[in-house]
Amino acid sequence: MSQQSVRVATQAELTRAAERALAITDGAGVIGLGSGRAATAFIHALGAQVKEGRAVRGVPTSEATAALARALGIPLVGLDGASPEVTVDGADEVDPRLDLIKGWGGALVRERIVAAASERQIILVGPEKLVPALGARGRLPVEVVPFALPLAMRRLQSIAGAPARRLSAEGRPFVSDNGNPILDCAVEPIQDPKDLEREIMAIPGVVGTGLFLATAAVVLVGEPDGVRELHRAPS
Repeated sequence: MSQQSVRVATQAELTRAAERALAITDGAGVIGLGSGRAATAFIHALGAQVKEGRAVRGVPTSEATAALARALGIPLVGLDGASPEVTVDGADEVDPRLDLIKGWGGALVRERIVAAASERQIILVGPEKLVPALGARGRLPVEVVPFALPLAMRRLQSIAGAPARRLSAEGRPFVSDNGNPILDCAVEPIQDPKDLEREIMAIPGVVGTGLFLATAAVVLVGEPDGVRELHRAPS
């Protein structure tokens, strides 16, 4: 897929999706707060409701999300204190089955944990994140413990495509909130995401992959003329 030809969703479009998510989660007392641009739009909208008196607590999926939520006055709680009724997050790819690739922002492991603890997951995206098959945008993140990095790089080369260690904006090795490096695999469209996830997770030292399969209940797509609502088909 040509990255240059894809129009990125505007902030207004993501805000529309965030407002729809806010309406869907109106009765929730504990909400998992995702990471990234779309999730940030939702956190701002939720913060405005908290200022108006809404009683809600958030479970953050990253340190950056936690800092933003605190700045907006959203009370936070850990998974030891509550289980989210719903998590609102973004995604980097969404396929027709509503399976996802996440983790381009680096929070994939905590995002997976919070999603697993939640009763359901709502995903907010722009139209550019919709793909015919996972891997279409050519990048699959994998988080690895530092000691296993050489082994993981060798194994991933043949399993998932050439891995490259992610760098920060300053050019230093990127480290997740968990203290781990992230490898970005140069994937092509994935024929069998479930099989690939199983193979990657079998590598000793791999903590998590960006493949989020069958986690999203609803995907809200912010578009110029409104919000498209996609629901996972019954299994």
